[in-house]
Amino acid sequence: MRRAIATPGGGLAPVRHPTADFFICDIFDAAPKDDMGSMEHPMFSLSTRPDRRILSYEHNGTRIEVTPSVKGLATIHDKDILIYCISQLMAALNAGRAISRQVTLRAHDLLVATNRETSGDAYRRLREAFERLAGTRITTNMETGGQEVTTGFGLIETWQITRKARGGRMASVTVVLSEWLYRAVLSKSVLTLSRDYFRLRKPLERRIYELARKHCGKQPAWRASVDTLLKKSGSASPRRVFRAMLREMIAANHLPDYHLSEEPGDMIRVTPRSAVVEAERPHLSPDALDEARRLVPGADVHALAAEWEHYWRSSGRPVLRSADRTFLGFVRRRVEGA
Repeated sequence: MRRAIATPGGGLAPVRHPTADFFICDIFDAAPKDDMGSMEHPMFSLSTRPDRRILSYEHNGTRIEVTPSVKGLATIHDKDILIYCISQLMAALNAGRAISRQVTLRAHDLLVATNRETSGDAYRRLREAFERLAGTRITTNMETGGQEVTTGFGLIETWQITRKARGGRMASVTVVLSEWLYRAVLSKSVLTLSRDYFRLRKPLERRIYELARKHCGKQPAWRASVDTLLKKSGSASPRRVFRAMLREMIAANHLPDYHLSEEPGDMIRVTPRSAVVEAERPHLSPDALDEARRLVPGADVHALAAEWEHYWRSSGRPVLRSADRTFLGFVRRRVEGA
């Protein structure tokens, strides 16, 4: 039985799968990637109950209407499936492999990569997520891959459980992504997420992280009004309730990569945490990164370094006699376990 690794910040879900799991499947190479269109504009429900509203949104000329199926709107937790698929496709592109809209994945790998349990109930919830993603319809004029076309589509076109393991659990699933989302991948209109994104329990925390990642990035700071965040988050909460939830988030202070603070004028300020913790980061030499490229041809060595740093931090930041040697040992174990 695997033991969940807890880290400081009680609001985050535990790390449910040790990093060793990444040595036995391709998900290690696939740093989490999200498409910039759905990061900027609300396309997923933040409700934890079936949400059957028709969502309408317009901002700076971009119009979006999201229509649910009888199963309800796709939720921001359902989006984990799309993030996983995008990540796999981007890893293949970076390695020079051919890709298509059809993605075949192991259900277990998806659950592990997105920090979910691998119980029977988790597989049932995964199937429900596929149904909501396929049933939710988007109508938008949003640009992807340099094209602005008013179009309607499902978040995924089709899905199929292609094989079942003993006991009835899905083992392999084939997903056909929408043409709209596939264009975003081909044009590399994606951004890398922290793996701790999947540890955020509350839907609004995930949505605010997406907005911070999209708009702040590596800038010294990004400021947005509470009204703007309310609109762009897609939250159905009244303004006063939404503001209270933001204040709870500020007090908890466990958003990955970013720190939130409140400023006069009903403004929220977002700053990257890296500006604060840069001195704590282990330094890797260019020679170590070159050796990692030799050991894992085609891999994103910066994603490998980020994975190693995450493992180092979750292990309690043990003293490193040589960051280069420890990192390369980490990479070699990954190669041997592949």
